[in-house]
Amino acid sequence: MATRYFALAAGIAYVLVGLIGFIPGATQSPPADAPGLTANSGYGYLLGLFPVNVWHNVVHLIVGVVGLVAYYRGFEWSRLFARGLAIFYGILAVMGLIPQLGTTLGLVPIFGHDVWLHALTAIAAAYFGWKAPVSTYEPATAARS
Repeated sequence: MATRYFALAAGIAYVLVGLIGFIPGATQSPPADAPGLTANSGYGYLLGLFPVNVWHNVVHLIVGVVGLVAYYRGFEWSRLFARGLAIFYGILAVMGLIPQLGTTLGLVPIFGHDVWLHALTAIAAAYFGWKAPVSTYEPATAARS
């Protein structure tokens, strides 16, 4: 059950962050020394800390919706979501450390505070994807149809 609740919590969090990223007052203009982006629409720092742009917000929304669908579909889907999230965000954390890849070729900013946030997300998702015990109330094969 914990893995399903992780998918639910992650889904809600990412949908909210994706939506908040579109609110102009929630982002601050990037500092003068911030890396430039080719896709600079909506480029700013969410809550003054996390670099985002329109594409970054869309990715957050997609991740959030997938998490919510995984929660609804059951344990197996939630575990698969957690595993995929661990791999995806682990890769993003490493990419954010490499200056040439920190903007994903100018499309999505994944540098700065995003690096540690992506790393923590990957670690939490890895736990729920591979290590969290299967609930006795919901066997590993159960899924909603």
